[in-house]
Amino acid sequence: MASEPASKRFYPIGEPGQPWGDAENAQWRARQRKQRSYADDVLTVVERLRPRLEVVQYAELDYAPDRYPLFALRSRDWNDQWPTMLVTGGVHGYETSGVHGALRFAERHAADYAGRANLVIVPCVSPWGYERIHRWDPYALDPNRNFIANSPAPEPAALMQFVAPLREHVLMHIDLHETTDTDESEFRPALAARDGTAFIPGTIPDGFYLCGDTENPQPAFQQAIIAAVARVTHIAPADPDGTIIGSPMVAPGVIEYPLVKWGLCAGITSARYRTTTEVYPDSPRATPAQCNLAQAAAACAAIDFALAHA
Repeated sequence: MASEPASKRFYPIGEPGQPWGDAENAQWRARQRKQRSYADDVLTVVERLRPRLEVVQYAELDYAPDRYPLFALRSRDWNDQWPTMLVTGGVHGYETSGVHGALRFAERHAADYAGRANLVIVPCVSPWGYERIHRWDPYALDPNRNFIANSPAPEPAALMQFVAPLREHVLMHIDLHETTDTDESEFRPALAARDGTAFIPGTIPDGFYLCGDTENPQPAFQQAIIAAVARVTHIAPADPDGTIIGSPMVAPGVIEYPLVKWGLCAGITSARYRTTTEVYPDSPRATPAQCNLAQAAAACAAIDFALAHA
C-alpha cells in the first residue's frame, strides 16, 4: 500500500498510520538540541542548598556523550517517627516550573518543616529532557507513563529504585507538572506519529489544575491545594463539556487519573495523599515567576494538610 502523501502528514517524522521503528526514533533524537544547562540551572542550586539539606546522588544517566547525575534533597534532621513528604519535579523536563518550583520550595520553605516531617525533594527527574525542552527521554519514551515494574525508561526506573525503601512510609507525594501550548503543537502530534495513530486536536486549560487519584481521591486534600494556589494564580475552569483536558472535572480545578494503572509518578508510593499539579505557563494571566510560586505554594499546602490530618 502506498504511503499517504506528505500533505496529509501532521508530523515531520514517519508515515501516517505507521508506528515508528528504530530509524524514526533515531531521526527524532537527531533533531533534539540542547537549549539550556542542567548543570547551570539545577545543579548549582542543589549545591547551594547542601549546607541546609542532605544531597543524595541516587543515580546517573549515561546518554553519551552526556552524563547526568540525578540528585535528591533530604532533611538533615531525619527521624523515622516523623511522616515523610515527597516532592518531585521535572518528570517531564520541558515543564520548567516543575523543576524550578521544586527548587524554590527547597530554598524558601523546607526549613519550615524541620522537626515535623522528613522531606525528600527530587527537583529534576529528567535532565536530558530539561536541556532539550522535551517531554520524552532519548528513546522517545514518556517517563510519566513508565513508572512501572521493569520500566524501559531509565529516569522512572532510577527514581523508583531510590524511593523503594521509603514506599510504605511516604504520607504525601506531590508531583509538579505543567500543561503548555506545545503539548498541542508538538508533543501530542509527536505521540500520535510515534504510535501510528490519528492526531485529534484538543484544548489547553487556561490555569492551574490538579490530577488526583481515581482510586484514592482525597477531595479535601485536593481542595486545600487549590485554595492555596488560587491566592497565587488563577484556577482552570472546565471546558463547556465539563471536562479539563478531556477528563471530567470532579471539583473546582480537579480531575482524576488512575495513577498506578497509568504508570504515573504520583503513584510510586503508598502515600495516603498524592496528586499531580498542572500550571499553565503560556497564559497571558501568568508569569514564569507566578508559576514557580504556584508550584511551591501547592507543595506547602499539600504538606500542611497532610500534617494536620496525619
